Amino acid sequence: MKPPPVPVTPAVRALRAAGVAFVPHVYAYVERGGTRHSAEALGVPEHSVVKTLCMESRGKGTAPEPLLVLMHGDREVSTRELARQIGAREVSPASVAAVEKHTGYVPGGVSPFGTRKTLPVYVEASVLELATFYVNGGKRGFLVEIRPDDLVRLVSPMPVRVAIAKGVTA
Repeated sequence: MKPPPVPVTPAVRALRAAGVAFVPHVYAYVERGGTRHSAEALGVPEHSVVKTLCMESRGKGTAPEPLLVLMHGDREVSTRELARQIGAREVSPASVAAVEKHTGYVPGGVSPFGTRKTLPVYVEASVLELATFYVNGGKRGFLVEIRPDDLVRLVSPMPVRVAIAKGVTA
């Protein structure tokens, strides 16, 4: 059986243009399946599936500023700690419309590569300690396996320590 073709997304174009070696992984997307489903579909630990979250930071009296956060699939982001570390008054998830406007991707298919606008990217520091990880390739049901040094080279993410266990409020 022939493997499914690699979707040609802005993320794939950006990776190819930068000469990044990546391994494509296509799987059956399940609405609200999240990283647990994708990890099971690929047979990999959920900790190595890294979600790309579009959020907005706000300062006192300022308009929301979009940003991306890369987080292990089995963890959540402490928005309070993220705001503290980046010097914002608050950080919150972006609306569906804002995600699409700023990234060019639909929720569930957001990649840190090939975004419509260049956005600041923050990465949970421990993601950079993995040998490889799986991150969205710009389409629902499509992950690319890459090395942390390629992520750093392409998007210059700022490491933060904002991971919390799932279900913990922050």
